[in-house]
Amino acid sequence: MQLLRVGPAGAERPAGRTEDGRLVDLSSVTADFDRGFFADGGVARAAEAVESGSLAQLDPEGPRIGPPIARPGKIVCIGLNYRDHAAEIDTEPPAEPVVFMKAANTVVGPYDEVLIPLGSRKTDLEVELAVVIGRTARYLESPKAAEDVIAGYAISNDVSEREFQLERGGQWDKGKSCETFNPFGPVLLTADEVPDPQNLGLRLWVNGQLRQDGNTKNMIFPVHYVLWYLSQFMVLEPGDVVNTGTPAGVAMGLPGQPYLKPGDVLELEIDGLGRQRQTVGKARAEQLCPTR
Repeated sequence: MQLLRVGPAGAERPAGRTEDGRLVDLSSVTADFDRGFFADGGVARAAEAVESGSLAQLDPEGPRIGPPIARPGKIVCIGLNYRDHAAEIDTEPPAEPVVFMKAANTVVGPYDEVLIPLGSRKTDLEVELAVVIGRTARYLESPKAAEDVIAGYAISNDVSEREFQLERGGQWDKGKSCETFNPFGPVLLTADEVPDPQNLGLRLWVNGQLRQDGNTKNMIFPVHYVLWYLSQFMVLEPGDVVNTGTPAGVAMGLPGQPYLKPGDVLELEIDGLGRQRQTVGKARAEQLCPTR
């Protein structure tokens, strides 16, 4: 089942997409796709309501599509998790997952503008498979046990400012947490619809030029291993998001390092999860800190 949220930013309503492409209103089932929804069996209730055929239909072409879940409790990211990406930046594959956090308020819709932050010279892009947690996970016994805590999958663009990330004191988070740095969606595809998360193609274009073309089978640490590993160090809660890494093709690893500039158009897709499209803009001081 595909879950998505539609409407103006900050006022999205929960919706579902049926197998025949209809967009239906799930407001009668839940107020939003948030921690409470996932923790309380909301996915099963939503599926039952969609299958009943009794939900009001929405215009499938009309409303803005926002991120498919409300603001996550946390976004946990895995760095250097594709062999080809580690190779392109001349880095040895890590012995354990590289873990960092991304601010939850970086999440925007899949078609919203991406803003180059003030002072940025090296804003980069990363198409990633995102996992949405559906059940509390602490000290999972094995990677296989992780299968039961996944609500579904979506596309993340893990936008990154490489100077902030790597040249300003060694803390990755500040190069990952700028405003608009996590376009997310368009849909959350429930876990039952993704039989093998380790066989998904993922691609990213800049101005129509293919930059990234990878497959999740080339992950160093597979999805279930990543969730098991994280659960040994932190509690994963319903509605949390885990970004699982990016394949080769980031600007940092290409000749000439073609970082993003205003006016660039990004397009991303992952097999079965839909497609994103963003235009790149530039943050302004008055935009971020309006005078009163």
